[in-house]
Amino acid sequence: MAYKTIVTICRDIDIDAAHLDASIAMAAAQGAHLHVLALGVDRTQPGVYFAGASAITVDTAMRDAMDDARATEKAVRERLKKSDVAWDVSGAYAQIGAVSQIVSRHATLADLVILPKPYGPARAPEDVAIIEAALFSTQTPVLVLPEGMDTNPETNRIVVAWNQSNESLAAIRAGLSILCNAQAVNIAIIDPPAHDPDRSDPGGLLAEMLSRHDIRCDISVLSRTMPRISDVLMRHVSDRNADMLVMGAYGHSRFREAILGGATRNMLEMANVPVLMAH
Repeated sequence: MAYKTIVTICRDIDIDAAHLDASIAMAAAQGAHLHVLALGVDRTQPGVYFAGASAITVDTAMRDAMDDARATEKAVRERLKKSDVAWDVSGAYAQIGAVSQIVSRHATLADLVILPKPYGPARAPEDVAIIEAALFSTQTPVLVLPEGMDTNPETNRIVVAWNQSNESLAAIRAGLSILCNAQAVNIAIIDPPAHDPDRSDPGGLLAEMLSRHDIRCDISVLSRTMPRISDVLMRHVSDRNADMLVMGAYGHSRFREAILGGATRNMLEMANVPVLMAH
């Protein structure tokens, strides 16, 4: 099933132009409608200011966020007018603590959210808040693009990280339309449990399920020879010369899921290929 509604979020056209162009290219390739949220974010925390200063600071910061949203919305509209895809743009502004509600409202009914890596020289805390909201406040898969990618990502060779979790299965189901068009799909399993019922054929049932979608795949059982799971996965992605990684996204806290877990955070920091995630 193709993605028919794609959402992306821009907060500054100067740093978000590449992933906006990639979103346009993806929408064109999928025949999808592209919805862009131009988001202005106020980073202030009112509770830390002394009485009297808080109201002034909050008002100024919110006005700046409003101006940022309007400027970004205008720039995005000018860019989209030059494209051939169906599109619409919404502008919004909020304090950083309210980003989750706004992102959820715009992304929950989409088929795919496309966002840039939230870590890097040009990135800020609101980028982390945006991707956390997309991953954990919706049931929508998120395609995370490495810095500078401005075209529809290649999907010829894909690695699927499989640990039998609900999250990894959700990512695989969300990526079926991409997996079906891949030339080679590799199921990567790191240190499968010794007493698992499928220990004699790890990944076999998943490969059988994918084969019914005409997805040809092979299986790699990897040893955890490096301290972090993400390190093992990224080395394997490099060894396979893969174009994309599909994996589950994991929350670190049972009380507040919108805190990136170790493997998820590490992957978003170091990935140099697009990563399709779902929770």
